[in-house]
Amino acid sequence: MYNLDALNEYQQVAIQSKVNNSTPHSLVSMLLQGVLDKLAKATGAIQRNDIAERGQTISESIRIIDNLRASLDIPNGGTIASGLASLYDYMERRLVEANSKSDVLIVEEVVTLINEIKSAWDTISTQQAS
Repeated sequence: MYNLDALNEYQQVAIQSKVNNSTPHSLVSMLLQGVLDKLAKATGAIQRNDIAERGQTISESIRIIDNLRASLDIPNGGTIASGLASLYDYMERRLVEANSKSDVLIVEEVVTLINEIKSAWDTISTQQAS
């Protein structure tokens, strides 16, 4: 038990350090990866019929997506920001449905959408570095 607590504490410190030293762009990338990580856990929970973990990980995924939506600059972001806001809303509704139906296919649909956004986001980062 003690070793698990120490590991969890270390992971929290490592995450906090990474966040403190990140640019806004890399923070969004980390949030997108966080959603993917949570959805992978949710998929496993659905497959194991672990109702508690399914609910927790899907709720955490929705919370991260909601934070991504809240970070959008709608007035200055134009149609891209508006489109992302609508897409994030759609994904949240689909995840609520995935949770209520215990449906891996819906989770996979959201994973595909997040992967597309993350891929585009990471491309922006690569182009800015050039």
